[in-house]
Amino acid sequence: MRPLLAAVDLGASSGRVMAASVEGDRIDLVEAARFPNRAVPVHGRLQWDALGLWAGVLDGLASLGEVAAIGVDAWAVDYGLLDARGHLASGPVCYRDPRGARARDALLARVDGTAAFARTGIQHQPFNTVFQLAAEHPATLAAADRLLLVPDLIAYWLSGTAACEATNASTTGLVDLTTGTWDDALCEAAGIPAGLLGPITPTGTVLGTIAPEIAAHTGLNADARVVATASHDTAAAVAAVPYEGDSAAYISSGTWSLVGTETDRPVTTPAALAAGFTNERGADGSIRLLRNVAGLWLLSESIRTWTARGLDVDLPSLLKAAADVPVLRSVVDPDDPAFTEPGDMPARIAAHCARTGQTPPATPAEVAACVIDSLALAHRKALEALEALTGSPVATVHIVGGGSKNTLLCQRTADATGRTVLAGPDEATALGNALVQAQALGLIPAGPQARRDAARASARPRRHEPQGPQGPWEKAARRLEPSAADRPAGRRSN
Repeated sequence: MRPLLAAVDLGASSGRVMAASVEGDRIDLVEAARFPNRAVPVHGRLQWDALGLWAGVLDGLASLGEVAAIGVDAWAVDYGLLDARGHLASGPVCYRDPRGARARDALLARVDGTAAFARTGIQHQPFNTVFQLAAEHPATLAAADRLLLVPDLIAYWLSGTAACEATNASTTGLVDLTTGTWDDALCEAAGIPAGLLGPITPTGTVLGTIAPEIAAHTGLNADARVVATASHDTAAAVAAVPYEGDSAAYISSGTWSLVGTETDRPVTTPAALAAGFTNERGADGSIRLLRNVAGLWLLSESIRTWTARGLDVDLPSLLKAAADVPVLRSVVDPDDPAFTEPGDMPARIAAHCARTGQTPPATPAEVAACVIDSLALAHRKALEALEALTGSPVATVHIVGGGSKNTLLCQRTADATGRTVLAGPDEATALGNALVQAQALGLIPAGPQARRDAARASARPRRHEPQGPQGPWEKAARRLEPSAADRPAGRRSN
């Protein structure tokens, strides 16, 4: 019988339980369950339904019967607070809640931001865990015994073991990249009580077996182990990138685009800070040097708006129609703050185009084409900045995640960047989650190369070669320069 692993993958709009079966040097994935997720307003805050997520996880696991192990990945920065009895005292607040902005400004008035970036490697975004904690009422923190990021919280409920897994801990803005431990000076400046942050747990650690009550509730085997996989969803996705050659970069494409490369050491220069690059830990202790770019959020929010108006929008048909719109008819800066919050995205895109002297898109196909071309330009810009920082040219770009299924986006990215694009795996996050589990259990050989080989065997990438001249893309990039002063992107992966 082939070993079965459960990859729990939680995102901003939905969660999934994926059944991952190990067959030699490859892993086959099947979606066992999917359940909705959303943030809802509660007493002036935008709150995640953590217990709803937990119920979806339990129901999904119950459908599997028997598993060798379970790993949980999710989005970064958001957390729950436990009391001294281990009960949830304060549920996760959504990173889109505005509370962190004022706290960031106040904290950076007391802390040298450049020096903090040099130690943590993390951009000073208002949603960062450090600023969310600085925004908490002191009484809330004083009453808390332990902080757990979202995937660590679910793993704790599964196993009874509280852990702070390394890849997600590195996104908080509170970890010293040199020592790999919490930065005491930043914690003190943010008003974080000593002991609230537990020891950082290496990726791939087996936390233990599932709690007896979880085995009884789900029908899972009592010896199923819980593994601290690469719990940051982007780290899991990057763990499944089937790199081809040394001069390669990745784009983890979904609601957001994470454009970056893996390095041996962090890049924390003032130039990296100014260019909007951040440094996060990879599954093997590597550094994921990356830049956050607004991704397919603009398209999904546009579809939500059209659907609310009664339009029947079919994504494949929409993208087929978008491919017939003249290339670069209109483009926007995806990282413009106007596109950050939920709302009427088509109207905001049209307003941006009008403001920049372009013909606003009038149909869904024109809006979709504008989004795709704009994201391709943003990918080009981020890759050029990445090359400038590292001094290493990028010849191949791996697009992984849900966006890798968007053939139009992959081809336009190849065209805009003038580089070969290898698309897939589209289930990179779940695959990376399962690959780390498989290595922890000894089901596949250890080390990053063995994992890359297994990723390639599990999902063969699709190749897109650049077509057409670079001139129109260069002209379009210049068209956006007055509205995009190379600001850091203001969002993070789901």
